[in-house]
Amino acid sequence: MSFNAIAVLGLGKVGTLAATLLAESGFTVTGVDARPAAPDVPFPVEVADVADAAVLRGLFAGRQAVLSCLPYHLNRAVAEVAHAAGLHYFDLTEDVPTTQAIIGLSATAKGLMAPQCGLAPGFVGIVGASLAAEFELCRSIRMRVGALPQHPTGLLGYAFNWSPEGVVNEYLNDCEVIEEGERKWVSAMEWLETIYVDGVKLEAFTTSGGLGTMCDTFHGRVANIDYKTMRYPGHAELMNFFFHELLMREKRGLAGEILTNAKPPVDEDVVYVHVSAEGRAEGRLQRREFVRAYYPLELAGRHRTAIAWTTSASVVAVIEMVRDGALPDTGFLRQEDIPLPAFLATRTGQLFAQGGRR
Repeated sequence: MSFNAIAVLGLGKVGTLAATLLAESGFTVTGVDARPAAPDVPFPVEVADVADAAVLRGLFAGRQAVLSCLPYHLNRAVAEVAHAAGLHYFDLTEDVPTTQAIIGLSATAKGLMAPQCGLAPGFVGIVGASLAAEFELCRSIRMRVGALPQHPTGLLGYAFNWSPEGVVNEYLNDCEVIEEGERKWVSAMEWLETIYVDGVKLEAFTTSGGLGTMCDTFHGRVANIDYKTMRYPGHAELMNFFFHELLMREKRGLAGEILTNAKPPVDEDVVYVHVSAEGRAEGRLQRREFVRAYYPLELAGRHRTAIAWTTSASVVAVIEMVRDGALPDTGFLRQEDIPLPAFLATRTGQLFAQGGRR
């Protein structure tokens, strides 16, 4: 199903940039938010209550696709309305129950149901599957991502450039892994390890949702798969103290408010990506790595943070591929089924070559 008209729900930094990139790629875009958008955005905006299903049905009339950049807890309802209307559906969610519900909807979808199209889950799954495909027998896929301030201050060494709801969700929900062939769930903020990217010392620990559907796809084929978040050293210990010893895990909303108030967003951030796979190729054990540091870019006349443009570019590149017939247009889309070279060759996917350092 070819399409051009798309509604983008949620016009924060990521949603506004995604809508702008879609408009630049030739889509007819309508932005939707509960509040008026900046006056200079290159697409029309409707102010509406996106939590109201009846309102969504009206907004989706005459459109063929919807991209939700809303908080994760709103996505299931949006997906249900999009499914009923026969639209293509895209989102950025890391929430596992939301994705499972969307997988259920996809069995009867007239359009494509494509959640988890952001950075992690999303881009890192595309990279991980690409590395694994280079082996005759792959024994491990390890994916790590860190969205961090370039100039950290304080003991946490962090700034909330991403949704506090999403970060708290990732830090507290259990994490799916494959360990020695066994599919299992482990606690978040565990399995601590040290990683260096561009000479910068980082720690990595388990967080929820970053694998997307990788365990479904590779169970029985790859013996070890896990996803971890990267932070500056000492972060995990402090966050474990905050959530577990102070019992802030019982007050997630308040926890997000406290953390955002203490560590507001910054303009100069960096996104570290460290994806590796090991296996046998040409008769010997080998390791492949994709390691990048992505920095802010000037896009559409504005300074865009690294986390905003990497997340936006990930989903827009996928949407371009669906429009152009390079990906299926019905059912459920797994990120790991997207070919990396074709993704990077899209108009928007090319940003990953411009904005990063090896």
